[in-house]
Amino acid sequence: MSQSTGTGATRLARMLRFGAVGVVNTGVYYGLYLLSRTVIPYLAAHVLAFVLAMVGSYFLNCYFTFRTRPTLRKFLLFPLSNLTNFVVQTVGLYLLVDVLGTNERIAPLLAAAAAIPITFLVAQFVLVDRAATRPAPGAAPPPAAPAAEGPPAAEGRRAAPDRRLPDEEVEKTQ
Repeated sequence: MSQSTGTGATRLARMLRFGAVGVVNTGVYYGLYLLSRTVIPYLAAHVLAFVLAMVGSYFLNCYFTFRTRPTLRKFLLFPLSNLTNFVVQTVGLYLLVDVLGTNERIAPLLAAAAAIPITFLVAQFVLVDRAATRPAPGAAPPPAAPAAEGPPAAEGRRAAPDRRLPDEEVEKTQ
């Protein structure tokens, strides 16, 4: 269940980027909602804004938060993180208000804050290539890549891309 996700500093940086994407996503949603509401009913505007913001969030989380290549499979699984967020916030809101007696105006903020790490873990599970970040059980660490030898690839052809973008290298430079 656990996966190698880098150093503690790398994980913290990812969580901060995840939070930043969440703020941007909320702004995009709200702006799209307000704009759409002028021409379509509010529920349709909500659904449209939610879906478009989620698509944007997917790409921001792939490229910015987790530095991984988007795929159709990940795109189709990504709504699980939004569903997780909704469930955790809803259950948290109920517990805070009805069980613990928290003020209804403050409780949604506390529930949302509690949902962030759980949503982060689900998004990370969906978006990060586990095969690229964790060796097989009992396997020796992979050897260093040898220097490129032989003639370059034919013009117009590119070498196969890596599955993950260099997260740890980016973290070292920040």
